[in-house]
Amino acid sequence: MAKCLYHETGAVVQVKGTLPNGLPNVADDVHIRIFDNRVEIESPGRLPAHVTTRNFLDERFARNGSIVRILNKFPDPPNKDVGEGLNTAFRAMNELGLKDPVLTEKENSVLVVIKHEPLASPEEAIMDYLDKQPPGTTINNSQARAITFIRADYQMKAVFNRMVKMGMIEQVPGTRTSNTAYRKPLKADEGQSLTRGII
Repeated sequence: MAKCLYHETGAVVQVKGTLPNGLPNVADDVHIRIFDNRVEIESPGRLPAHVTTRNFLDERFARNGSIVRILNKFPDPPNKDVGEGLNTAFRAMNELGLKDPVLTEKENSVLVVIKHEPLASPEEAIMDYLDKQPPGTTINNSQARAITFIRADYQMKAVFNRMVKMGMIEQVPGTRTSNTAYRKPLKADEGQSLTRGII
């Protein structure tokens, strides 16, 4: 039970930590339902203490602390540290280019839905970011990698180059090498306004 494998049209989605960390914290059956486009894991009992569906990736709490402590004494414990199970699952999904799992608190249980849905393309993620910012906002390589989950800077640079050729963005004049920044193409009045602001 070190990982949950989900097959969809030849792809294998690894979600580490959801099951191994969930089982020690419950005293009833955990339901695992596998569908064509998603996996559902339902754990009996509500979220503990101050943990909510909004802060569950940041908070730490073990419902059965004694069991968790005993398991952690094994040389290779099956469960992660307290609060790390779902964090591991979220990271694994992002690394595979898939959307985050969805956690819902029901009346007497907690449901985690792992969907086989791809994240937005890097181009879509960058444009969505820029669309939500004031005109003239720029984005650099490290910022773009953070929102697109692309690890290598050279891969991100290739995305920027494609977007520039397509007219989606433009390189900010005067920026180069590691300080290279990009923005949405400015309209004439926006460019004049920014120039006046710089002067």
